[in-house]
Amino acid sequence: MSEPGIEIHADAAALAVAAATRFIETVTAAQRERGSASVVLTGGGTGIATLEQVRKQTNDIDWSRVDIFWGDERFVPSGDAERNELQARDALLDHVGIDPTRVHPVAASDGEYPDPIEAAAEYSAAVHAHLAEHGAFDLHLLGMGGEGHINSLFPHTDAVREEHELVVAVTNSPKPPPVRVTLTLPAVHKARHVVLIVGGEAKAAAVAAAVAGASHLDIPAAGAKGSESTTWLLDTAAAADLPH
Repeated sequence: MSEPGIEIHADAAALAVAAATRFIETVTAAQRERGSASVVLTGGGTGIATLEQVRKQTNDIDWSRVDIFWGDERFVPSGDAERNELQARDALLDHVGIDPTRVHPVAASDGEYPDPIEAAAEYSAAVHAHLAEHGAFDLHLLGMGGEGHINSLFPHTDAVREEHELVVAVTNSPKPPPVRVTLTLPAVHKARHVVLIVGGEAKAAAVAAAVAGASHLDIPAAGAKGSESTTWLLDTAAAADLPH
């Protein structure tokens, strides 16, 4: 696994622009090298702002050769505004020429798999099929909560302790909604490049702990590492507790 790099940007707006630039550079490089690219998206304010910036920036991405996955999903009905899928479609996916068969959302609670464990199994099958063909995800974007959670991997939970399964259902999330489907740390490690996009003073302590090598059980973000690169994109507030 790669050692983390750190980039610090002035504010949330600059952070989203930098994250979008990294997204575009990573995807286009993967397409040059391997013909296609795969990206695991993150939700949240910073994650969606990043996707909006990708849409705005001029780029050479061939969207017909991109596979899209999500790091986690809230297990709510398909039309619920809380769904990361819906937010990502509004911000980016509905506005580019992406192949709909290469968009891989988690099943909604009102869909074919109303049981979250079955939905997780179905999503796991899609993840395994992709990895069997392509070997890895090219880019996994991650946000982080103030207590250090990434995807729906919260401190000291069964999901963050998972060492084998790539996808699990979460039925007691400490942050609502309580039911979710999430990629695990073993799945994060299947990404060539991991980019954590974190802004805000409330997250500074967790950033510092993660970068300093905290246990992933205490600070799940500490366990997020790509096989080729791991990058923390921070605003100045989120970087405030890092050593100078």
